[in-house]
Amino acid sequence: MARPLRNRASLQIIVGVVVLVVAAAVVLGALQGARSRAGGDGGNGDGGGTAAPTATATPAPADVSRAVASVPASVFDAVGIGTTKLAPAKIDAPALTADGKPQVLYVGGEFCPYCAAQRWPLAVALARFGTFEDLGETTSAPSPEVYPGTATLSFHGTSFTSDYLEFTAKEIYDRDHQPLDTLTDAEQKVLSTYDAPPYTQTSGSIPFIDFGGGRVIAGAQYDPAVLTGSSHAQIAAALSRPSSPIAQAVIGSANVLTAAICEQTKGQPATVCRSKGVTTAAAAMGTK
Repeated sequence: MARPLRNRASLQIIVGVVVLVVAAAVVLGALQGARSRAGGDGGNGDGGGTAAPTATATPAPADVSRAVASVPASVFDAVGIGTTKLAPAKIDAPALTADGKPQVLYVGGEFCPYCAAQRWPLAVALARFGTFEDLGETTSAPSPEVYPGTATLSFHGTSFTSDYLEFTAKEIYDRDHQPLDTLTDAEQKVLSTYDAPPYTQTSGSIPFIDFGGGRVIAGAQYDPAVLTGSSHAQIAAALSRPSSPIAQAVIGSANVLTAAICEQTKGQPATVCRSKGVTTAAAAMGTK
């Protein structure tokens, strides 16, 4: 939408206390990250004077970035909505803009398996409107998270250039559940207001995406299990094979996200917004 030691001597007592303190800190950090919430500590990623956050993603290889940005139009049209299960919900909100253009706001976490699944279609959809630079790649957190180690992209540190919209991405936790990007007060207000019922199923869930103040979505649009066992390169290659389960999930979801973005760009670029795959998705989610 939706983780001691006994002793007999003084030295052993000291060691035992230190171990307990360290273990408690690790468990607390894991629980804070695993709750998949964007409120609270997630909105204050600077840690109140702690060491600067460190990204756990690496630059995406050129072939992966290229595959994300160059899915053939025929593939989008052939897939339609594919196996996507979730569409952005309409909201009654002030327009969300930046530099005079509609703004798409994404909030997620690198550890999160549902964010891992959702980044693929979001990146594919946005690439139809502009150009990414410094796109990252990572994997979701290992066990005991569900869908451990899911191959994915990362938006931390990336830049996006478009004539049609602005894209703002915040990965508020890294793969190790440590605070990463910091939300502005305005972004936190959007999150607190619209990442909650009746707009989303639960409050504070990530991934969360706001499409210009017109629609929001929280959670993954398809089952992350579709990506299980596939590498970044294998997922990227499957995007252009319309009959593959990965393309059915990712490209189908991307068409739906594209339709939501086209509402904000007033149907531009027309070659994208009037394409068969996007109009099919728009009809399915009730935009037309």
